[in-house]
Amino acid sequence: MKRRIALLMSVVLMMALFTGCGSAEDKTLNLFTWDGMFPQEILAGFEEETGIRINYSNFDYDEDMLAKLEETEGGDYDLVIADDYIIEVVIQEGLAQKLDTARLENYQNLNPVFMSQFYDPANEYTVPYGSGIPLIVYDPSLTDVEIKGYGDLWNPALEDNVAITANYRVINGITLKSMGKSMNTENLDVIQAAGDKLLELAPNIRVINDSNTQDFLVSGEVAAAFLYTSQVSLAMSAKEDLKLVYPEEGLGFGIMAGFIPSKAPNADAAYAFIDYINRPENAAACFEYLGYYCTNKAAEEFISEEMKGLIVLPESVKDGEIVQNITQEAEDLHSEIWNKFKAACD
Repeated sequence: MKRRIALLMSVVLMMALFTGCGSAEDKTLNLFTWDGMFPQEILAGFEEETGIRINYSNFDYDEDMLAKLEETEGGDYDLVIADDYIIEVVIQEGLAQKLDTARLENYQNLNPVFMSQFYDPANEYTVPYGSGIPLIVYDPSLTDVEIKGYGDLWNPALEDNVAITANYRVINGITLKSMGKSMNTENLDVIQAAGDKLLELAPNIRVINDSNTQDFLVSGEVAAAFLYTSQVSLAMSAKEDLKLVYPEEGLGFGIMAGFIPSKAPNADAAYAFIDYINRPENAAACFEYLGYYCTNKAAEEFISEEMKGLIVLPESVKDGEIVQNITQEAEDLHSEIWNKFKAACD
């Protein structure tokens, strides 16, 4: 009898191994991204519907994520959400696996504007999850200048009246775009010409700041500001009379995207979560929570009217460019230009 029981138990254990029954790994999604990327109701709703527990780990910088993924050789995590430029490196190092989009029922909901980008041109590895698009916001009660594009920030009437963010590639980049050039040019002469033009902006700059830059605009300390997406949302929510500008020279933007690491312990859970957050109503909840631009086209009808003007890209806006990795020589010149510009603004 004992032998029969032992044999029966062996069969049951073998069946569990082959079917995954009782496996804790099969019921866990190891999610790796920044803190606060999802509303709690989305996380709780996924766990309740699927029975898959979310093990949420976070990093502060993309480079930290890359180091961890290199250390684990593409293992430990099932789904990672990170920035465009670092994802390019992840894919180059073979740390991401190709997606089977047939397993994603809601894949067709994604907005093609945010796809086929430099880091994944054939959309083989990634699914976009939000886009940051820095924009100009200004207070028409504090200036007579009608701002339509980056070039208007150089107007002498805005002397000591402009606040900008502190990302040097972005600020140098919008200077290049004001000249009709690419943000990612590696032509040193063109970059230097943009640097000369940027120095001409110095008299107009009152504030260079990366955190809460919108506060200087909302308080009336400056008339115009170039802000990150979340700052734009906060400024427009705080002061109704502000004007939002989609620069006529074209947009600069960045994209956050999700990918499944090459040796993910539970890729099935990653597919389930990607599909869940791309249901239109769920995607709308995520983007309203984040305050980033919505990368899910089908979600737009579920976004509230007060938020739609802030996080849904107008159909008329097509031209956009992402800051990319460039040669070290070009990068060094950008850094040198930025240091001179900051000194001139002091």
